[in-house]
Amino acid sequence: MENKTQQGILYGVSVGPGDPELLTLKAARIIRQAQVIALPQESRENCVAYKIARQAVPEIEQKECLLISMPMTKNQAVLNECHEKGARRILEQMNQGKEVALLTLGDVSVYSTCWYLYRRVRELGGRGELISGVPSFCAAAASLDRALVWGREELHVLPASYQIEEGLKLPGVKVLMKAGKKLPQIKELLQKENFSACGVQRCGMEGQALYRSTEEIDPEAGYYSLFIVDEK
Repeated sequence: MENKTQQGILYGVSVGPGDPELLTLKAARIIRQAQVIALPQESRENCVAYKIARQAVPEIEQKECLLISMPMTKNQAVLNECHEKGARRILEQMNQGKEVALLTLGDVSVYSTCWYLYRRVRELGGRGELISGVPSFCAAAASLDRALVWGREELHVLPASYQIEEGLKLPGVKVLMKAGKKLPQIKELLQKENFSACGVQRCGMEGQALYRSTEEIDPEAGYYSLFIVDEK
């Protein structure tokens, strides 16, 4: 009688915002036990999540690595094709009985590239488990030595590369993530509307910079930047 290989499992592994000491014990264990490390990048050395994990789990360098191209674009047709191809490549490994750890920066549940691949694998019948981690906005607040929200304050997380004008009108504290090339316009908007904001560039990584006021924000801060906007 032919023995059928039991399907492996896909772990969506959060590695935290940058400081390798913020990688959870569970994430480190999953990385150690997985046979395959999947990265949403075309090279290990260009993958920030991999470089963070490597500092906490050096033995990751001995693992089989599955590189998946995930272009930075808002073209949905291109993205859908990449997600489909990537998910099926991961399933190929799982169908050989291998455990796959798909690494993602920050937390897998917050605007993560990992989620799109993970979701498609699950839709295709693959087994999966999400491994939570430290969200970047919590680490940023700690770096700025402040509470993110307190008392009865509300918290709103906004994808800053889209339209945020209406979101900024919401009560409570707003977190602006993934500003990218729109950061100069965002700073201009915050100043025009007299919002009080602070932020962190490359939180927990080499080159970290803190911005304690709207005026201090560097318009060229780059992709790995996050801003906290207080209620007026």
